[in-house]
Amino acid sequence: MKFKASLITLLLFSFIQQIQSQVIATVVPDSITYWERTNKVGLDVSQIAFVNWNVGGNNAVTLLGKGEFDRNYSKNNINWDNEMLFRYGFNSQEGQETRKTDDQFKVTSTFGYRKDTISNWYYSGKFKFNTQFTNGYAYPNTTDEISGPFAPAYIFLGIGSEYIRKDLGLNAYFSPLTNKTTLVLNQSLANQGAFGVRGAVLDEEGNIITEGKKSRTELGILITNTLKRTIFKNIELDHRISFYSDYINKFGNIDIDWQVSLEMTVNQYVKANIGLHIIYDDDIKATEELNGETITVGPKLQLKQMLGVGLSYTF
Repeated sequence: MKFKASLITLLLFSFIQQIQSQVIATVVPDSITYWERTNKVGLDVSQIAFVNWNVGGNNAVTLLGKGEFDRNYSKNNINWDNEMLFRYGFNSQEGQETRKTDDQFKVTSTFGYRKDTISNWYYSGKFKFNTQFTNGYAYPNTTDEISGPFAPAYIFLGIGSEYIRKDLGLNAYFSPLTNKTTLVLNQSLANQGAFGVRGAVLDEEGNIITEGKKSRTELGILITNTLKRTIFKNIELDHRISFYSDYINKFGNIDIDWQVSLEMTVNQYVKANIGLHIIYDDDIKATEELNGETITVGPKLQLKQMLGVGLSYTF
């Protein structure tokens, strides 16, 4: 009887195990997401102080806050990349007012479809928007702004072809048909014809007859290229460049916007950054001082170099 009871128990245990294995095999797996999410915020600090320093100098501190938020979707033949960037920095130096050193807000969204899952080429549509948070000034003049929120703001909307190699961090986009809208919602700047909009019509005494337009629309070619990858241990390259030329107004004049930076990792939270930002836009006129007066001259190459050490947190 004991032998039969043991045999029955063994058979029953084996039967229960088989049922459990079948149940486990048929359990619905955790939901699969095709989204990749990245949130990255940072704060760079640069500071210098003097106490009884016989060669002289002014105490100064520079702060730069920045953020990058990515939401990318990829499934079979569809790829949808979304990115939002912001940067805002200022410098406080003894003996002068606080001055802005950086001010950017950018949103980019690119939707692509490919014929098969092997090809790296996509039929794509791209949307880009960028502006700034606060007014900009030609220091030390802090009375008359030379730029501001939505003055300018740039909107690009077009269709084209995109080459994507996620294993290399490479993206190249070519659009033969892209609409570029420039907004200058500050009427004072619009009246000056800033950033390429049509300025105000004045009479002989300088009075405004017709206000300047607050927007300008162009249609042209847009080419962009990005490369974001680790090039050496603990060193990441972030390269972004775009070229735009309008078909109607001075075709062949190319607007260039190129940013390149190296992020060097000290540890999980501390990063060192070095970067370069170059802009050339035929619609942005430069100013010069001549005999004590500020005059407007033609477009010039704009260049900004950045170097900083600070905290960075990715979540």
